[in-house]
Amino acid sequence: MNKILVSIILFLSVYQAQAQMPAVGTKAIELKYQNPEGKDISLSSLQGNIVLIDFWASWCGPCRRNNPAIVALYNKYQGKKFVKGVKGFTIYSVSLDQNKTNWINAIKQDGLVWPYHVSDLKGWYADGAAKYGIRSIPQTVLVDETGYVIAINPTHSLVEQLVDKKLKK
Repeated sequence: MNKILVSIILFLSVYQAQAQMPAVGTKAIELKYQNPEGKDISLSSLQGNIVLIDFWASWCGPCRRNNPAIVALYNKYQGKKFVKGVKGFTIYSVSLDQNKTNWINAIKQDGLVWPYHVSDLKGWYADGAAKYGIRSIPQTVLVDETGYVIAINPTHSLVEQLVDKKLKK
C-alpha cells in the first residue's frame, strides 16, 4: 500500500512539474476559481470574447507596474463593435496571492475594473499556475473567441494588433 501511495505522489509531482504553457493554436486549459465574493468564474464562461488571461499577484512589483497598461488595454476596447461571433475583449485575472485582503486591495488600488478576478489563494501552489506552467509573473495568454490560444506573453501592441483585426470596420 505504501509503495502505491509513494508511486502516486511521485507521478503527480512529476506531472505537475512538467506542466507547461499551452502552445499557440491549442485549446486554452480550463480554469475555474472563485472571485473575491466567493462566486466561481470559469474561463470557458467567457467564450465568445477575446480574453487576456493575466497571471499576477498583489505582492509582485512588476505585475503592479504593468497593471496601468493592462487597464488601458481593457478600457480601449470597451463599447467597441466587433465582427460577428466576437462579443468583445476582456481580462481574466488569475491571482497568485495567498492573502485575500491584499488581493482585493490591489484590485481597487490599481483600478482593475473588469469583473473577472479569480484566485484559489494558494500562492505559488495555485492550481491555475500549475496548469499553465507558471514559474514567474506577470505572465499572459491571449485566447480567441473560440477558446484557442493565439499568443503567449504578447506585448501590448501585439494584443492591440490581434484584437483590432476583430473590430467591425
